[in-house]
Amino acid sequence: MVFGTGAPDAALMFVGEAPGLAEDRDGDPLAGAAGELLDELLAGIGLTRAAVAVVNVIRCRPPDNRTPLVVELNSCQEHLHAQLELVQPVVLCPLGDFATRALRGSTTRITRVRGTAEVRTVGARAVRLYPLLHPAAALYWPEGVELLRADVARIPDLLAQGPPPQPEDIVAPEVPAVAEPVAGDVQLGLF
Repeated sequence: MVFGTGAPDAALMFVGEAPGLAEDRDGDPLAGAAGELLDELLAGIGLTRAAVAVVNVIRCRPPDNRTPLVVELNSCQEHLHAQLELVQPVVLCPLGDFATRALRGSTTRITRVRGTAEVRTVGARAVRLYPLLHPAAALYWPEGVELLRADVARIPDLLAQGPPPQPEDIVAPEVPAVAEPVAGDVQLGLF
């Protein structure tokens, strides 16, 4: 399972589709050339990977890198919503078609909504949803990197707007008391 990386209180969160071979091997989302492109784009707006959160909609690599199934999406959705509640990002950037459709709850393709911010409730949290081309896809499309670069350049303005109003009917979850670990316990975290 690839849980995610980055700052636990990041104002900016990127959400990819699912781990690929490199991500599965390394345990980090968005590795390889796509990750290098993301790092370069973040540097262009004065951020680093350590200052943002990077997660995937699906936590495990689908066999043969196929598109995740609805049952897999449903199985991992609760984990993503929990991460959103913990991190509380201001701007949530789905990367590519699958993540955009999953987070928007829509069948609209990424090419129709990329670079367009909207306030959406994802799970129990309202965010500034800002779909972007997936860096891996952009690398194979001549204009893709420049479109992605232009869209990423708008992120600081979105962050400056601050968080959108949260749904009024959300009841803050109770924080459980922290117990002392017992020898042999394995602790799993979201990051």
